Amino acid sequence: MGIFDFLRAKPKATANIAKERLRIIVAQERTHRGAPDYLPLLRRELLEVIRKYVNVDFDAVKVDLVKDGEHEVLDISVALPETRLSDSQ
Repeated sequence: MGIFDFLRAKPKATANIAKERLRIIVAQERTHRGAPDYLPLLRRELLEVIRKYVNVDFDAVKVDLVKDGEHEVLDISVALPETRLSDSQ
């Protein structure tokens, strides 16, 4: 162990990082499997409209198609940022 070893970057567990990223991708694919092709475009357009009024992230808008008996229901969820009372005054 040399005197300057503490300056050297420690090797990262790239296998674990890749595994976690793959897990996230697979989870996203499972939720979107069988969903209509227009849902990603609808999500993007909804985000554009919402951003005219409120500053939200892309991940704040969730658009899903849920089966409710014989019908399919479009489920739209938007996580709005918390606003302080002093912001509205």
